[in-house]
Amino acid sequence: MINTIELFAGVGGFRIGLERANLKAKKQQYKVVWSNQWEPSTKTQHASLIYEERWGKENHANGSIEEVDVSDIPDHDLLVGGFPCQDYSVATTLKNSKGLLGKKGVLWWSIHRILSEKINKPKYLILENVDRLLKSPSNQRGRDFAVILKSLDDLGYAVEWRVINAAEYGFPQRRRRVFFIGYHKSTALYKKIKSEALDTWVLNDGLMAKSFPVSEQVVSESYFNLQGDLKEVSDAFGLGTKLSPFLNSGVLLEGKIYTAKTTANYDGEITTIKDIILSENEIPSEYFIAEEDVDKWKYLKGAKKEVRTSSSGFEYNYAEGGMIFPDALTAPSRTIITGEGGKAPSRFKHVISTKKGLRRLLPIELERLNMFPDNHTELEGVSDTKRAFLMGNALVVGIVEQIASVLAAEMN
Repeated sequence: MINTIELFAGVGGFRIGLERANLKAKKQQYKVVWSNQWEPSTKTQHASLIYEERWGKENHANGSIEEVDVSDIPDHDLLVGGFPCQDYSVATTLKNSKGLLGKKGVLWWSIHRILSEKINKPKYLILENVDRLLKSPSNQRGRDFAVILKSLDDLGYAVEWRVINAAEYGFPQRRRRVFFIGYHKSTALYKKIKSEALDTWVLNDGLMAKSFPVSEQVVSESYFNLQGDLKEVSDAFGLGTKLSPFLNSGVLLEGKIYTAKTTANYDGEITTIKDIILSENEIPSEYFIAEEDVDKWKYLKGAKKEVRTSSSGFEYNYAEGGMIFPDALTAPSRTIITGEGGKAPSRFKHVISTKKGLRRLLPIELERLNMFPDNHTELEGVSDTKRAFLMGNALVVGIVEQIASVLAAEMN
């Protein structure tokens, strides 16, 4: 049994992926023994309420992870979570033995605190973030990811990462996110990485390569070492450079890094918007776009090159490219964003064409684009707009399922 904790759980995307890996294997490989979800900006904790409705309140904490006592978190083999993208710089050097910490409110350091304080450290980590993490901030390209890698290196983990566009592996959404897996030095998989060439691990033998194969012909690649301690990495990494050294695939082992720009190697079936939408007679009338609003949608979706005036009276030239309108039914969807819900015309909301007219997508359809169970977010007091917001914050469950299935197989 792989005892697991789920941090920044949202409505449970990681947990669903792990449970589906269990179903695929026809045995309970993963067991979630503790979870945490807290949304600081909202009074009603909608995501946590949905999580509790689906899995119960036992061993679920709805409070700030920064305030959780690590001794209250059960020992676990696997830590998973999609943590917020923030400024990960090291802010202070403490005088006591705890060493270096980042700014309060930066939730990466809550993960770091758990890993630091746990005597029995988790053997594996599966974490997710936006792909810009590899190149932020703009004045120190790649520093944020370097800080994370260095802190995990110091804690005894090897790390491999991959930027995965879900649609490139047959899933129904063009959602691009970086996933990374940590292997503690006590594990057989860590020792296996150490016994191989790093490029072989990334391109062929690693968990990412087995979960989501890539072409062996890389676009570009490089090797380098993470120099200095954590404070030095935070202060100096990426200074004076225009590009991040971190490419879309890579591995870190004992300070040594191999990174490559890889391309997906997939020739299976593709799931499209057409495959997930409801039938015509299931669509409430309010989801259809009124004829008088169509021009507003066309304007927002269209290309623009115009003079605009700021609130201070300053005139400036504004330009942006056009978007496909309506969205193509025969392709995976664009990325769902948190502003997907509501009737108001928007550049980024999905609109499809049907026999009855143009319409927006329903929450159940957004859930399907993220491969969630139908009506997973349906709960009294949770509006359709909030359900759409929750899906904009979620991940594509099939990616977690695939990584978890490969990890469980490799551990045996």
